[in-house]
Amino acid sequence: MLVIRRRPGEALLIGGEVEIEILEATASQVKLGIRAPRSVTVLRKEIHVTREQNRAAAREISTATMDAAAERLRSKAPILNR
Repeated sequence: MLVIRRRPGEALLIGGEVEIEILEATASQVKLGIRAPRSVTVLRKEIHVTREQNRAAAREISTATMDAAAERLRSKAPILNR
């Protein structure tokens, strides 16, 4: 891991296309500005990790299990009068 010190107003470049500027820094947080082409996806890591965990969990459930769960939900759903 590269560790680099930057002050507010300073920036760094990644691959020549992505610029990360330090906008504000306090003792407990740092505010970053990111300039990147629209083709580059920028995500907070916790969002990426959660998405991957959800995908892994979805792969673990068999089609038969999903069908059974859907049927149970249908049988318990209240009938609405129109």
